Parts: sequence; structure tokens; C-alpha cells
Amino acid sequence: MNIDLVYLWVNGNDPKWQEKRNACIGKPIEKSGVNCEGRYADNDELKYSLRSIEKYAPWINNIFIVTDNQTPSWLNTENPRVKIVDHTEIMPPECLPCFNSALIEHFLYKIPGLSEHFLYSNDDMYVNRPVTPSTFFAKDGFPIVRFNRRPFRKLVLKFNEKILGKHLSNYIVTIRNSAELVEKKYGTYYSGKTHHNIDSYLKSDYKYTNEIFKNEIEATYSNHVRSANDIQRNIYSYVALAEKHAHLLYVTQRTSFRFHIHKDKYYSKFERYNPLLFCMNDSEYATDEHRLKAKAFLEKRFPEKSQFEK
Repeated sequence: MNIDLVYLWVNGNDPKWQEKRNACIGKPIEKSGVNCEGRYADNDELKYSLRSIEKYAPWINNIFIVTDNQTPSWLNTENPRVKIVDHTEIMPPECLPCFNSALIEHFLYKIPGLSEHFLYSNDDMYVNRPVTPSTFFAKDGFPIVRFNRRPFRKLVLKFNEKILGKHLSNYIVTIRNSAELVEKKYGTYYSGKTHHNIDSYLKSDYKYTNEIFKNEIEATYSNHVRSANDIQRNIYSYVALAEKHAHLLYVTQRTSFRFHIHKDKYYSKFERYNPLLFCMNDSEYATDEHRLKAKAFLEKRFPEKSQFEK
């Protein structure tokens, strides 16, 4: 099978892009989980992610980079395997401009030329050891869905919110939105939480999910920044599982590792677990100092220039 790879990428350091963002949703807010510097900062993560792909997943077919009228300055655009996809090519006008990755992700299946089997990655996700197509797709061609095990998640979230009065983050709320929609449709509540790393999908399942939840997804079209009614992309994995078009696999920190760059302890944890996949997660808690340290770590991990660079 041909397996493509899709990235979302933004250069939040670009003054022209910043002007567009500020006019639409306002300037970044310190410690905001939905509109902070860390949500858009470009620390050359994509360059190192592509180096990891070339080193450990050279069998990847085409690579699509979804952007907002931008191209990485270091990218070798003459490489036939790399294609820049502008938001305007896949998203309707009412969504634009868009600074909400949760919304952009609903249109990945509309990428021209995208293969039936594809992987999706944020630009800060990496492969750390050799992987094969069977890492992501089973022999029957169905995707392997990787979740963190959360067996009592529905009850825990309800208890935290209703009894303890805790504020749930936007990220958690959007995951719950997905789970509740699928429960209403299929009668099953999938409590697994996305592992926040490279995921595998079938384009046909992606399209089908968009069709059956058309009204709910269209209701988020005006969400130019992350919002409470967003539907997290794990809905595509939940539906694939409900339709028996996927295989569920729970992860450990040895298979999927989420690295919070503002916490120094994660560097030693990473060495201890040596995970298969990892994510260098920027956030509202990270500073430029944290980003410099993360970039030095990635440069040491993936020092060799890839064919995707000039």
C-alpha cells in the first residue's frame, strides 16, 4: 500500500501572518491554552520531524504540508515527494482565516492526491526508532489506533467538573465532545485518550465520518480559534473502531511519549524509555529558553540534513 504523511505547519514568527492573526482573533494571551505564543511558535520542529522520517520511515510515499500561505525557508520544494497545501485548497471560505488546528484537521481528506492510507502528524512529532507500514496499518489494511488507556474517563471527567468544580481544558473538552457524539450514534463511549503522536487513518473513513457528523462539524466552521464546541480529530478513530475498520492498541511511554518541553525532568525520562514515537509539546507554559533547549536536543538527536532540505 502507498502511505502518505500529512503535517500541519505554521510559522508564527512571520510578521505578515501575525498581522492576519491579530486582526482576526487578537494577539496571543499569556498562559492561554487556546491563543498563546507556544501554539504558533516555529522552532524548526518540522525540519527535525522530516529528518526522523527519512531516517526511520523512508518508505513514506508523499508528504503534504498544510499551511496558511507559507513555506518553510529551508524546505526543498523541488523534491517531488513534498507538496505544500494551502488552507484555501481544502477549507471553505467561511472557515478562513483559521488559527484553529482542531478545525483544519477536519479537511485533511480533501487534500488533492492524498492516498487512501495516510498518517497525520503535528510538526512537533517524531519517529525515534525504525518503523514499518505494519506499525501503523494491520494486515487487513485497517489503521492501528493508539490511545492512552483511560477506563473510567467518562466518570472521572464528570466527577472533576460537577463535584470538584474543576475547569476542564479546551483540549479535554473537545475530546469529550467527540466521544459523546460517537456514543450517541453507536451506543459506545470510547474512553481512550489520544496519544498525542503520529496517527493513521483511511481517507474513506475520514470522509464517511464527515458525512455522518456533517451538521456538528459545520457548526464549528466559524471557530477561527480553538473553542468549546470543537470536535477533536479522535472522532475519526472512534468511528473507525465503531465500524470495525480499525485495531485498538494502548500505548506505554516506551511506545508513545509526550515530551513537555517546559519540564526538564522529561529529558531524563526520554532517555529511560527510548520511545518509538515522541512529541516535543510546546505550550502556554514554555519560554524561549525552553524552546532553545528543545531545539538543541533535536539537533543532537537528528543531526543529518534530509533530502527535504535545501
